[in-house]
Amino acid sequence: MAKHPLQRFASPSRQLSLLLHMAGVASFAASFRFLSGWDTPMAASFGGNYQFLTIIGLSLASVTFVVGLLADITLSPQLFQLKNILSVCSTPLEVLISILYWGLCAIDKNLVIPPEFKLDFLPDFGFHAAPAVFLSMDLLLISPPWTIHGYSIMALSQVLALLYWSWVEYCFSHNGWYPYPIFDILNVWQRALLFTVSAVLMTGSSMALKWVYGKVNGIEKFKDEAVTDPAGLRAKNQ
Repeated sequence: MAKHPLQRFASPSRQLSLLLHMAGVASFAASFRFLSGWDTPMAASFGGNYQFLTIIGLSLASVTFVVGLLADITLSPQLFQLKNILSVCSTPLEVLISILYWGLCAIDKNLVIPPEFKLDFLPDFGFHAAPAVFLSMDLLLISPPWTIHGYSIMALSQVLALLYWSWVEYCFSHNGWYPYPIFDILNVWQRALLFTVSAVLMTGSSMALKWVYGKVNGIEKFKDEAVTDPAGLRAKNQ
């Protein structure tokens, strides 16, 4: 297949694109395998491990890369386009997860994970860094550019933040505790502020990814639009 004229490497393809998606799927599968054998009270509670934004993000990243892998194997432009649509949510979300997790860990790791459940480096990296790395590589190297504008990506970010907050509170109504220790420390208004800030960070990460795409691929237009264009969002393969 002919690649998008602004895309650095061919994709879908059975070369670099296939190798990247295989590596990503293997990494995400290893994280889920670790999770299945990690005995914690959270796993047995209402909502299970899917109370964690990390696991929700990992699931979305896995679906994105599985679709990308299938597109490489079949050379299907429809599956390739679906992968690009999914990446509009999964890539900024994983970048957000990495920023929040490692940022809070720099302050106090006990804010995001109880001391008795601290992870070794490899699984920690697999959950909280590898998905952002793989998805960013997919965007920068083997995907067409997103046409991203601020208002719509902010609206999407706010919807996702509201949905996750509602889910967390619903699980709390069943379990009596929150998945992340920081939620127990904050009151309702402080949690609202945290989710609002998270939505803003997700918007910012989307615009930053667009700027980096322009930088890596030498497209000044996308670098400029990432800073100056504030209206709407589309992601399309054209």
